[in-house]
Amino acid sequence: MLKSQLIGQILVDNTSLTQEQLEEALRISEETNEFIGQILVNMGYISEKENAICLGMQFGVPFVDLADVDADEAAARILPESLMRKHKCVAIARNAGKLTIAMADPNNIVAIDQIRLATSYEYELEPVIATEDDIMEAIGRLASTQGRISEALQSVLSEMPEDHVAVAEHTDRDEDEDISLDETEFIAGESPVVKLVNMIISRAIRQEASDIHVQPEPTQVRIRYRVDGLLRDEMSVPRWAVPYLTSRIKIMSSMKIDEKRSPQGGRIGLTVGGRDYDFRVSTLPAQFGEKIVLRILDKTSIALGLGKLGFSHDVQEAFEGLITRPHGIILVTGPTGSGKSTTLYSALQKINTPEKNILTVEDPVEYEVEGLTQANVHQRAGMTFATILREMLRQDPDVIMVGEIRDSETAKIATEAALTGHLVLSTLHTNDAAGAIARLVEMEVEPFLVASSVIGVLAQRLVRRLCQRCRESYKPPKEALDLVGLQVEDAEAVSFYKARGCDYCFDGYRGRVGIYELLPVSDPVRNMVLRQAPAHEIHEHAVQKLGMITLAQDAAAKVLQGITTIEEAYRHTQVE
Repeated sequence: MLKSQLIGQILVDNTSLTQEQLEEALRISEETNEFIGQILVNMGYISEKENAICLGMQFGVPFVDLADVDADEAAARILPESLMRKHKCVAIARNAGKLTIAMADPNNIVAIDQIRLATSYEYELEPVIATEDDIMEAIGRLASTQGRISEALQSVLSEMPEDHVAVAEHTDRDEDEDISLDETEFIAGESPVVKLVNMIISRAIRQEASDIHVQPEPTQVRIRYRVDGLLRDEMSVPRWAVPYLTSRIKIMSSMKIDEKRSPQGGRIGLTVGGRDYDFRVSTLPAQFGEKIVLRILDKTSIALGLGKLGFSHDVQEAFEGLITRPHGIILVTGPTGSGKSTTLYSALQKINTPEKNILTVEDPVEYEVEGLTQANVHQRAGMTFATILREMLRQDPDVIMVGEIRDSETAKIATEAALTGHLVLSTLHTNDAAGAIARLVEMEVEPFLVASSVIGVLAQRLVRRLCQRCRESYKPPKEALDLVGLQVEDAEAVSFYKARGCDYCFDGYRGRVGIYELLPVSDPVRNMVLRQAPAHEIHEHAVQKLGMITLAQDAAAKVLQGITTIEEAYRHTQVE
């Protein structure tokens, strides 16, 4: 606690942090054991840069802004990439037997010892502190693959036998006369194609993409990445590479490479940069070849926890109160890609203790969590959500997480489980919290069962975070404030920010943060459910009588905190 108070006082003395904000973070730290500085960054009270500067003061080492440093590439290459990624450090200068190392945690003695060992004790080390994001960005630039992609393509072309190239480049052939299975399997296993696919994957991971799209077109294969929720073109591959690229990905994900007329699904497990990743792979036969999408699942990202997802303190406290109840259903709603699974896993992590038997049924299991029993849906084997859920009730569970309630049978079993003394967490696809209750009734669950079993609904979206390095302050017009429902008495006293864009980010944004609306099911809400009140009436009651913060209001609050922009808030809440 002494160390937390010390860094807290340094932050109060050297930033705009108030004593009240520090005390709020200290209360959270006592519950979560997270570092004070990181809690304050997550809450938007200080920036990562301010946190690093003050940590440097605490540790007695200087702060370095890597954006302003011309890093010595030769010095940087002294350390293995795996070591840099493991300990979040990068060498930035070498002079007269001294090696300057930028570290996210210069107090990490283990890292210092391993760096000395890796350099054969040749240098005197001079640690400095930098932000973790800056360091990982520097490592990513060092290992940049942009130039090697073209080189790999040329390597594939030059190393392929001439008859293969001729066949591959003949795009007018009938699909049935495509390159033979033997040829594609042989070429797909050769190192140039392997190298190309590995580069596409590793580059996506470095850019923190959530999905990779391999999209065949008449004259090329378009490679696109989804970063922070938006798709963007990354590169193009010659048309002739379609069968080889497709076959390589199918081989990696254990699909049938000779099956081109039916959709397939598979999975890839890879270790990239010392981190474990899962890839959910889907193929779809299309006009110019099979479209492939790889969903990237970082198996370590579940360590984020509820405190880092973007909850306001009051909403997080109320949600944690719901997940610690002994029984009932808690639903998380939102569109695909809105972070529902991450929220559920973080909730399970919060309540995962040796005293509880926690079971999950998913399609597929996205993250492997120690202490949980996790089951995969397997439709062909008859292992549906409903079938597995029914069997789980015989496994003496305390908590059950259902990846998604898709049909009435699953909904009814989940309801029965909640009424018989189990806590059930699941997801639904609805626009807001109140809509989830109406959706259950539409799925033929009796209103009295819904009213008796559901204890809370959390609706969420993900908005893009402003890049703290390049954001610009400005005075928005009143019309823009009205779009997101911002009523600001003194606009001059409030700082608004817009996206600009720099080398560190994409279009002025980097990363995403959640916006939430939480509807606890109180007695008046239960009565409304029993008489089958429409969703909008339940929503209005929750706002006016229960003080529910809506998605739009939470988004507006994050605009005022400088976390996101008016444009992002409007884009995700304009339905309201």
